[in-house]
Amino acid sequence: MEIFLHLWWRFRRSVRFAIRGLRHVFRRERNFQIELFVGIVVLFTVFLLPFTFFERAFLVFVAGFVLTLEIVNTALERLVDLIRPSIHPYAEVVKDLMASAVLLSSLVAVFVAVLVVIGRFF
Repeated sequence: MEIFLHLWWRFRRSVRFAIRGLRHVFRRERNFQIELFVGIVVLFTVFLLPFTFFERAFLVFVAGFVLTLEIVNTALERLVDLIRPSIHPYAEVVKDLMASAVLLSSLVAVFVAVLVVIGRFF
């Protein structure tokens, strides 16, 4: 029983840290706010329109992936700023690469959404 309580306490602590990170990114990152708004629109849309379970699951997954990648982007940007506060060519490249990963995932998400909608209605 003691082990269970210890694991439960550690789990709750981890969740608290994760929620604190979500609050941080939501309050301070404009791109995350925009992507979250789009994700919420997608979430409502997939449950209002006649999509199959797998179409819904895939669209929700892709939207969640974009949000997750934006959080990773934010974390790496902060880490690079911490390690290299001055502008360094490699630091700039790391930030640009992460931004391009988020952009690419967003474009793929839009492409997937268009394919699913076209496949459903045409």
